[in-house]
Parts: sequence; C-alpha cells; structure tokens
Amino acid sequence: MKKGILLCGHGSRTKTGTAAFKELVGILQARYSDYEVDYGFLEFNHPVYEASIERMYQKGIREIYALPIILFAGSHAKNDIPYEMNTIQGYYDDLTIKMGKHLGVNSFLLELAQKRILEEEEKHEPIDRREVCLMVVGRGTTDPDANSDVHKLACMLGEGMGFGFTTVSYSGTAYPNVTQGLELTSKMAFKRTIAIPFFFFTGILLERIYKQVRDFNESSPLQYIYTKAFGVDELILKAFDERLDEAINGTANMNCQLCKYRKQIVGVESEQGKEQVGHHLNVKGVLFEEDEKVGQKNSVLSKIKKGLGI
Repeated sequence: MKKGILLCGHGSRTKTGTAAFKELVGILQARYSDYEVDYGFLEFNHPVYEASIERMYQKGIREIYALPIILFAGSHAKNDIPYEMNTIQGYYDDLTIKMGKHLGVNSFLLELAQKRILEEEEKHEPIDRREVCLMVVGRGTTDPDANSDVHKLACMLGEGMGFGFTTVSYSGTAYPNVTQGLELTSKMAFKRTIAIPFFFFTGILLERIYKQVRDFNESSPLQYIYTKAFGVDELILKAFDERLDEAINGTANMNCQLCKYRKQIVGVESEQGKEQVGHHLNVKGVLFEEDEKVGQKNSVLSKIKKGLGI
C-alpha cells in the first residue's frame, strides 16, 4: 500500500513566502514519487494539516510520515506540530502518523550556509575574513535549546571559514534582536559585517531583517551586507532525505537532554512537564493576503469584521 508524506509548513503572511513553500512541495513531490506527498500549514494559510491528512486518507493512505519544514526545535517542532498530529491521528482507527525531526544542526545546512556566504562575498571587493564579522540571524524562540542550535552552527561556520568574529542575533523573541546585534558589532569596528539569516524562504520577517541591515549600512562608515535565504537547494533536499529516512526507520529522536519540557533548565525551570498543547489554535486556517502598499497586511478575517461593523 502506498504511503504518504505530509510536509508540515508554518504558514506565511505573504504571497511570496507561500509561493516559495509550494515550490519546495512540487520539488519534493517529484523527488519522492513513490509516496503520496501533500502539504499543510500550522497558521495563516490553507490547507491546515487536518484537511491534508483527510485528503490523503481518502486516497487510501494509511501510513503518513510528517516532516516539519522547520529549521530549529522551538515550540512549533516540540509542541504545535506534534499536538496537531496526535490530535488528528485520534480521529482514525486505521491511520498511523510518524513524526519526523526538524532539520536542526546538520552538515547539509552548514554547507549551504557557507555557499550563501561565498555567493554574497563574490559581489563585493575581497576583504581578509579576519577583518569581517559574521552575524548569524535566527528566528528566535523562548526555548534556549533551539537558540543554542543557532549558536552551534554559527560557531562551526565562523571558525570553519576564518571570520574575525562571529555573533548571533534574532528576528524576534530572543536577545539580541537584529538592530541590537548590529549595534554591538559596530563597536568592534570590523570593516565588513555579513548577516546570514537562517530562514528557508522570504517573508515579512526576512524582509524586515534585510531592511534593518540596509538602514544600518546607510548610516555607518562600515559595510553591512546580507545573504539571501536558503531557498530550494539540493543541500536542503538532502537534509530532508536524511530526516525522511530517520522517520521511516524510527530513529527521528528529539534532543530531550536539554529540553526545557523534560529537564529543569536554568531560567525556564517552570516549563518542565508543561502540557503539550498547540498555541496557534486562534490563527489556524486564518488567511492573510499581501497588500499592494508596502508594509500593509490585512487579514481576510479583519475585512469580514469590518464589513460586519465589528
């Protein structure tokens, strides 16, 4: 019997972000042609996971490998997506859903990050890397375990490529944010700072990061540049191959040693033993569309409310 793969996306407020995700879906559908490959979103877009799984079930699929299109193990990978999969599996007596692992720290991601840096360096005048600061930009979560993965990759990347200094900032939630990170690097007066966002696709957060770097570059005598997103690259596809193989063979283990839900971790002791419940239920399936005017985003839900005079 044919098995299925559910690509678990987060969802984007922009059409470009959603389109980039769907491009990846199309490539993986061709790559995993022996499987029924479908996709769903946690929030902001349709279809939601439940609808995608129902669609596969109606096609006769009884075993599904759920692959999170998530870079690091924050609450989405540890709570939201597993909660959704466990809940949905409870609706069926004869369906098995096996959860894959987020991409996390792996050699393919490290190699792709190096590739993006080299691509950007080729656009500019050569500078000895000892006079260049590398700033890795993560999404940022309230989970120090996920944030530590960003730091580990940053350390391996910075030391491996020989940068004068390597630091980390975040687009939100964690400290320092991008502007604070740029201000800190400016005090060290490196000739150039390269910001590499650890993001799959373009979207509101990535465009905000780019703007912050551009603004800083315009107001500083030093040079501040940034790389493009990881996008759909063969190295990313190889990383998904690895995660799929782990899910199939039952070796897709999360890092529980330093997980704040399993152990008492400094600063987040109260999180130990917290119930696994998704926190995106209020926006699940809520559509967002991109306005023609830059920076203005209006949800379909808000338009309905306006029409009803709410």
